[in-house]
Amino acid sequence: MNRDQILKAAAQVIRQKGYHAASMQDIAKAVNLQKASLYHHFSSKQEILLALLDQALDILIERLSGVLAQELPADEKLRQAMGVYLGSLDEHSDLTSVLLLEHRSLDPEYRDRHIPRRDRFERLWRDLIQEGVESGVFHETDPAMAARALLGVMNWTITWYRPDGLFSSGQISDRFAALVLDGLRRR
Repeated sequence: MNRDQILKAAAQVIRQKGYHAASMQDIAKAVNLQKASLYHHFSSKQEILLALLDQALDILIERLSGVLAQELPADEKLRQAMGVYLGSLDEHSDLTSVLLLEHRSLDPEYRDRHIPRRDRFERLWRDLIQEGVESGVFHETDPAMAARALLGVMNWTITWYRPDGLFSSGQISDRFAALVLDGLRRR
């Protein structure tokens, strides 16, 4: 049993039960370990939560950075970034659900360690919107506010999106992008 397998199982358990209801025993049981053996890999449930949040953000930052590094107009980068983000929420649904719903469960010392990575992720979105404003593709707007609004719309999909639903994550992304870009494009 390795750390990644434990984290995958922990994400499933925490998504199903919620952080506060999930126990170290539940996580150990999910990976067929004794609770004492789980402590060999992680010192606490808080450490597991922080590792899950970091893992989710690392995936999202890497994928988003790949889009942002392309030589494309800001509106196309935004469209692709939204697709990558919603695709990641779909592909890593347990992990991203923990990221979006359980981050408030971090104790202050762990929260302090988490916030810089979260801020880096949000800054990528703000910078993308600022790039669009500076290039004249987007109208003058507050990039921080626009990024928060955009993330809020996309983040909420974890509460209602179903892989077997009417629309795929890609179709939802296209519809969200059309909605957002029609509001951001200079007229």
